[in-house]
Amino acid sequence: MQLDIHVPRFTWPGGPEAIGPTLTDLARTAEAIGVRTVSVMDHWFQMDWAWPAEESMLEGYTTLSHIAAKTERLRVRLLVTGVTYRHPGLLAKTVTTLDVLSGGRAELGIGAAWYEREHLGLGVPFPPVAERFERLEEALQICLQMWSDDNGPYEGRHYRLAETLCSPPPVSRPRPRILIGGAGERKTLRLVAQYADACNIIGDRPAVEHKVGVLRRHCETIGRDPAEIEVTALVGFDEMSTDGILEEAEAFAKIGVHAIVGRCTASDPVRYLEEVWGPAMPALHEIG
Repeated sequence: MQLDIHVPRFTWPGGPEAIGPTLTDLARTAEAIGVRTVSVMDHWFQMDWAWPAEESMLEGYTTLSHIAAKTERLRVRLLVTGVTYRHPGLLAKTVTTLDVLSGGRAELGIGAAWYEREHLGLGVPFPPVAERFERLEEALQICLQMWSDDNGPYEGRHYRLAETLCSPPPVSRPRPRILIGGAGERKTLRLVAQYADACNIIGDRPAVEHKVGVLRRHCETIGRDPAEIEVTALVGFDEMSTDGILEEAEAFAKIGVHAIVGRCTASDPVRYLEEVWGPAMPALHEIG
């Protein structure tokens, strides 16, 4: 089983001046112990249901560029960008740029967006949920077209592009991986089955097992092999021991999860990675 680390919080000792050095140390430590991917959120305000909205929050793709520049093998992605945050053509160009400069280590994590407060706060349109899902599907189609040999126009209901030129092309082959976040059974998991290389599901084991079953049924409907889609699960390991992490990983593997995404919210994230995750990595990679 693979381990990905997710960083949802930058409230570390030392204030804003310490964020850059701490993030650098975290990324390098993650790479050293064998973590596959580091992700950060794509928000402008901290999530006000978890921590105060006024807490530090970094712009996502700038942050990923910093992580990629400080590491050599670590993969990077947002978990996940909201479709409302960037025009799809510019999003594809941004991910491509990150992929080229990192030597093929960028992934596209995307979802329908949900955080209305930050949209209203910064004056960004926040359409109704049905429209956001329509825009999400069009954004996926646009990115796939921009990462293909088709440089022609795109005509959708919400987006119209005269040219889908993307030069240079991504280094990743055949293109950057696409991960869709969320587990809505009617829309989100259908989009995963149709367009994605991976999905991210949040929940306890029974909930994740149920969602995996729904995804497999969507794959069956459209004639896709579900084995082509990596299932990742965001799990709260913040207070678990090394043995507890391995027990949870074994249980998730049995229900069809291929990679666990551990949230890194400790006040000393480098020490947490070294002391808790580091000893688990050899056995973790043998699971599944």
